[in-house]
Amino acid sequence: MAIFSPGFQGRRRPASGLLPPGQYVTDGFPVLSAGPTPRVSLDSWEFSITTETGARHRWSWTELQALPREKPTVDIHCVTKWSKFGTAWEGVSLDTLLEGVDTAAGYALVHSYGGYTTNLPLADLRNGKAWVAFGYDGKPLTPEHGGPARLLVPHLYFWKSAKWVTRIELLTAEKKGFWERVGYHDYGDPWREQRYDGD
Repeated sequence: MAIFSPGFQGRRRPASGLLPPGQYVTDGFPVLSAGPTPRVSLDSWEFSITTETGARHRWSWTELQALPREKPTVDIHCVTKWSKFGTAWEGVSLDTLLEGVDTAAGYALVHSYGGYTTNLPLADLRNGKAWVAFGYDGKPLTPEHGGPARLLVPHLYFWKSAKWVTRIELLTAEKKGFWERVGYHDYGDPWREQRYDGD
């Protein structure tokens, strides 16, 4: 069941050239979730990457915080048709996390606290395209927006930016995630309006 924030607002001004087709601009930050918001203690939080051979690379919260940080400012686009421009994040690049991970995988299945999953090609996590984000707008990321940490993949529809991320499973064959199994597009490019299977 989708959960909407009380402050969710409707259509805003268009932004020519920056807005994917079918989207509208919002100044707010709507909260949409596929279930209840998990509350994860930083003492027990961990993130891991597991390769197709079973090799596991893991980081505690303290270890993640010790890695080099980046502060990307990006536009985000939700499949429910809202877009938000110039969002400011802080986190660790997946390029940093994937350093030293030996894999021949072409796909990733992202897992979240609470059981949510989403799939995407591994290439979409590399080359400065994705982060494990723990800060938003100069503050720690709040639970309703995916804190303590979420995946941030801004070039795809926002359901691919899994909230409450805990691990990434690297795979040699694609495996569908939560929304993809019920008819959402496997890839989710907002510029091609890949909202649903067959788009």
